[in-house]
Amino acid sequence: MAKNKQKGKKTKNVFQVANKQTKHKNKAKPVTTTLKHINAVKNEKVESLNQIFTEVQRDVKSVSKCTAKVPTKPTQVVRKAPRESVNVDGAVQLFSQL
Repeated sequence: MAKNKQKGKKTKNVFQVANKQTKHKNKAKPVTTTLKHINAVKNEKVESLNQIFTEVQRDVKSVSKCTAKVPTKPTQVVRKAPRESVNVDGAVQLFSQL
């Protein structure tokens, strides 16, 4: 099946890249620690904002209870009657002349 495979050691390349950097496989990644720090700060901010909004909601409820006792009267819109009646027959005659 693998008839074309070479047996033995492979020859190394004659030309090598100078200052080639190798990857560190076991090095700790700072991204995860940074993300944990960001998440902790974000959670603290969210908790503080939740407390502020719950206080605001309580204040709004208390204010709405005070103002809800006063009945409000609906405003009435007054419409004016048209000054002159529309002359439909005269308009039809004018259009027929065009």
